[in-house]
Amino acid sequence: MPTRRQFLLASAATLGTAALAAAPARAAAARPRPFGRYGSPAARLTPRTLYVDPHGRGDTTSVQEAVDAATGSGRTLVLAPGVYRETVAVDASRTDMTWLGATGDPRDVVIVYDNAAGTPKPGGGTYGTGGSATVTVQAAGFSADAVTFANDWLRADHPQITDTQAVALRVTGDRSAFWRCRFLGHQDTLYADTTDLSAFDRQYFAQCYAEGDVDFVFGRATAVFEDCRFHTLTRTDLTSAPYGFVFAPSTARANPRGYLVTRGRVTSEAPDGYYKLARPWVPTSDPTAHPMLTVRDTWLGPGIDATAPYANMRDAYPWQEMRFAEYRNTGPGAAVVVPDNRPQLTAAQAASVTREAYLGDWTPWRSTPWRSR
Repeated sequence: MPTRRQFLLASAATLGTAALAAAPARAAAARPRPFGRYGSPAARLTPRTLYVDPHGRGDTTSVQEAVDAATGSGRTLVLAPGVYRETVAVDASRTDMTWLGATGDPRDVVIVYDNAAGTPKPGGGTYGTGGSATVTVQAAGFSADAVTFANDWLRADHPQITDTQAVALRVTGDRSAFWRCRFLGHQDTLYADTTDLSAFDRQYFAQCYAEGDVDFVFGRATAVFEDCRFHTLTRTDLTSAPYGFVFAPSTARANPRGYLVTRGRVTSEAPDGYYKLARPWVPTSDPTAHPMLTVRDTWLGPGIDATAPYANMRDAYPWQEMRFAEYRNTGPGAAVVVPDNRPQLTAAQAASVTREAYLGDWTPWRSTPWRSR
């Protein structure tokens, strides 16, 4: 069975790269300008910029220390290459915060920890799914560029734990944007959620990479995934079902828009037909949830079961009664083998299922000044 270090290396291999865990440290030691084009503590990008470097050349050596120091709104953190083994929480008061990976390559900046839902907490009890997150973002207006968020907890290392959800990132704030980021884990990797049941918080993911084996993109946010890649791993635990799942939205019934995947790719290292594209999550905290997912203009690889791409999470909530739809997808996993199993939008319907419709008056690609640097 793989160790945590081997898990990180394997995650790098899925992108055709060399060793992930060791390379950033070597690069940081040799790099004369660890913060790249984003200045330095001696020549700050802006007065409200903080620099993080695990080798001591920044304002802090940990991301959480920098977050704690970045009080108020509109602060920027520049992260030097390295592996930051820690949990990080951005509370609701730190609005419009930005994290920038210094090199522009998310493989160089890795924030990782290894809690699972069933991991015992020091004060008693367990972390639960949300509490297992390596990074938790509650603040509105958060953005990140070229950062890897990872949870390297492995089932094989903890056979006594049955609650195996292990979140890399949980984000709940409105107007949260992620550019060129990676989300690595197994079960429940990326938790795109909202601040509460009544909030329709919007999130945007562009040119990102997410991987996992069970429900690895899930939650109730209004989220747009544009030009993203979703990579399915081979499951290491098949006690609940003989296949894996990519998406598990839990959209509130009152929310007119859930998850939108557009111009994406779903690839796999698992056998053909091993994965369901989605299943609806109706949590006990919201038994009236009406999950919503639209996948359009996306390439679905052979890992997706084209005959039956959707499944129930609970029999009481059949997927056919949820808001699942596809439009103009391609690839072997997109073949319409059983029409009743693949609800398709008409061209007229698809015209209103767009990035702009989902995000409304928020245009993240225009409201992030650092994008033009």
